[in-house]
Amino acid sequence: MTEKLKVSTDLQKLWQRGCDFLGVPYAIMGGAMTWVSERSLVSAISNAGGFGVLASGSMNPDLLRAEIQGTKELTKQPFGVNLITLSPHLMGLIDVCIEEKIKHVVLAGGLPSGESIQRLKDGGCKVICFAPALVLAKKLVRMGVDALVLEGMEAGGHIGPVTTSVLAQEILPHIREIPVFIAGGIGRGEAMLSYLEMGAAGCQLGTRFVCATECVAHPKFKTAFIRSSARDAMPSVQLDVRFPVIPVRAIVNEASKEFARTQQCVVERFSRGEITQQEGQLEIEHFWAGALRRAAIDGDIEFGSVMAGQSVGMVTKEQPTIEIIQELIAQAETALEGRLIA
Repeated sequence: MTEKLKVSTDLQKLWQRGCDFLGVPYAIMGGAMTWVSERSLVSAISNAGGFGVLASGSMNPDLLRAEIQGTKELTKQPFGVNLITLSPHLMGLIDVCIEEKIKHVVLAGGLPSGESIQRLKDGGCKVICFAPALVLAKKLVRMGVDALVLEGMEAGGHIGPVTTSVLAQEILPHIREIPVFIAGGIGRGEAMLSYLEMGAAGCQLGTRFVCATECVAHPKFKTAFIRSSARDAMPSVQLDVRFPVIPVRAIVNEASKEFARTQQCVVERFSRGEITQQEGQLEIEHFWAGALRRAAIDGDIEFGSVMAGQSVGMVTKEQPTIEIIQELIAQAETALEGRLIA
């Protein structure tokens, strides 16, 4: 196994707060990607010195417990669990995290309730939440969360309307009480360094780890990443304001085109009075049901959803997780050394 890199004093100072918070050598979090961020990839990230995060997706408590225990068999290093706030099993999932002594829980998919945050904190968990705007970041701090992730629209999967660089400028200068991690569009160490220098405690990367050797994603899914450029990862379109679509960034394929056609058909049928607005909205929302699994696990990259961030253009080959992390660190060190010399 490749030895972990010794980090320079200057880089260590920049991300010390993040390392201390996560309990790891490198303040690099793995983004929680449903069907992809399971025990194999999560343990590989943690074993390489980063911080892996399990994606609970639509798991029930029993499935999550099994995945946590499976991850513990593969790593003795710290890792976290990502829970979806809209899950009907949320409180049960929280109980599992507490019982399994998970120290860091990421609440995603919407503003969490005060009850869920308090339950985790009472159970000894540190709570990490996503903040898409400064006003929400301040609210989450008041609610008692222990750290924030700022994720810009360059990220893969469900995205907001603001870029990573703007979010960082908007929020980092005003949130000092707790650690803040930056995510979205990060594919190289130089970008990580720039956010650390702005005051971030660390960074979160998802797309960069999809082609890790340890990742269980289908070979065709990985090939789609390797062959794609940044402009291939586009957000899903919305054709009519009466039928809102939560944008999802993914590599454009036949499913993307079919989704547009489905929306057009729904709008036309609604206009003719054949369906209600609610029926049309449900049809649109159900279009992608199971689509990510079809692509990531079954390998249907034409009619599945190949969720990817814009950093996909920097994914050029399959390689071990530890090599990916070491490349990121080496790039940051080289950039840092150049700035110090200059």
